[in-house]
Amino acid sequence: MAITEHRDIEKGDNKGLEDLFEPLIDDYSSKKNFNDEAVKKQEVIIQNDSIGMVLLSTAVAVCGSLEFGSCVGYSAPVQSDISIDLNLSVAEYSLFGSIVTIGAMIGAITSGRIADTIGRKGAMALSAVFCIAGWLAIFFTMGTFTLDTGRFFTGYGIGIFSYVVPIYIAEIAPKNLRGGLTTLNQLMIVTGSSISFLLGTVVSWRTLALTGLVPCMLLLVGLMFIPESPRWLAKVGRIAEFEYSLRKLRGQKANIAAETDEIHETIYTLQSLPKARLSDLFNEKYIKAVIIAVGLMVCQQSCGINGIGFYASETFQTAGLSSGKTGTIAYALIQIPVTMLGVFLMDKSGRRALLFVSSSGTFLGCFLAGTSFFFKGQAIFLEWVPLLAVSGVLIFIAAFSIGMGAVPWLIMSEIFPLHIKGAAGSVAVLVNWFGAWAVSYSFNFLINWSPAGTFWLFSGFCILTVIFVAKLVPETKGKSLEEIQASINS
Repeated sequence: MAITEHRDIEKGDNKGLEDLFEPLIDDYSSKKNFNDEAVKKQEVIIQNDSIGMVLLSTAVAVCGSLEFGSCVGYSAPVQSDISIDLNLSVAEYSLFGSIVTIGAMIGAITSGRIADTIGRKGAMALSAVFCIAGWLAIFFTMGTFTLDTGRFFTGYGIGIFSYVVPIYIAEIAPKNLRGGLTTLNQLMIVTGSSISFLLGTVVSWRTLALTGLVPCMLLLVGLMFIPESPRWLAKVGRIAEFEYSLRKLRGQKANIAAETDEIHETIYTLQSLPKARLSDLFNEKYIKAVIIAVGLMVCQQSCGINGIGFYASETFQTAGLSSGKTGTIAYALIQIPVTMLGVFLMDKSGRRALLFVSSSGTFLGCFLAGTSFFFKGQAIFLEWVPLLAVSGVLIFIAAFSIGMGAVPWLIMSEIFPLHIKGAAGSVAVLVNWFGAWAVSYSFNFLINWSPAGTFWLFSGFCILTVIFVAKLVPETKGKSLEEIQASINS
């Protein structure tokens, strides 16, 4: 009998055993499901506990972005008042409006070295000091020299901010939140610009200069409460501070072993490499990333954003509006909600999709604005000219805000290996600010030459942007920084 039962079991007749152990299996399964649910709930608690410091650190960093926006938005609403009070010619005001970009270019050249030497927090603090000095010089100015010097100082400060803020956020954020958090950089830029646009319609240009001090003060206070970038700390060998910073960002109960190992492995690899020089950027391992970053910066500026933004009020008046302030207010109000939509979509739809939509929209906006000026020049459909001009500029700024404003900075912060990030990032930011200077300085002269031709020229560059994105720009959504860099070089 025992032999028969043994043979039945060997043949696979386990019905009796299953009946015997079924209650135990069910009990184990229910406990396992309960434990799995508990683990998931604990992970949520840990994530909620850790995200607070990441959000605080991001909020402090984007005070630099707010300052950036305040600076670039300053010149549009005050052009008429400053020109009258200080008796400035068109050329003198064009110099004032554009010299901020010259300062930013120099800031860009030095930003990578500064951020690598004194850290991301140190670089942000230094930027704030330069901006404070610049705004005070503008406020107390009685002539063009002090006015331009102040504008140059604020430009130098935001040149550093434009590099270090997205880099800092990208280095502290979890990969599933990095896109949205880094895009807050652009949201705060347009918020600062919009605030300057709106306040400039109701306060004097000297008072408006004082409002630029507020983001700097908030930043300097906030820096005392947030950690340094753990990746930078690991890079410079401050291991104890690295672990403390990462733990502070991820939460006391979070398991940071995998992320720590990944960062250490990257740093160990970097230590075996020679110190990066500008010539290294032409190495076949890095040239593709450099082309992508620099190309996106060229695309961002060649669409005309700084010319259209710096002189929005004058553009609306040229189109035939009785007051440029109405269009300027609309320009300011549309940026913030559209940029918020871009923040939401960044980690949903991805970077490439936003770039396609954005560059297509900027083409449409520039084409409509150019067409309106063409109608005005030909003295046809004159009743449509103001509506087409305002619609074109508003479509342009909405489209720019949803993608082209933020995505190039985000991708720049993602695609470079840590050891060349300083040199490569400085080059990309330098190219961006050179383009900003070229567009902002030449815009008034281009408009005097041909308003329609100016906007149609920008629309042509928008088409080239669509082609560039389609051919070269990778999707970086949902990947760690190390994964992105590996995929580019594969």
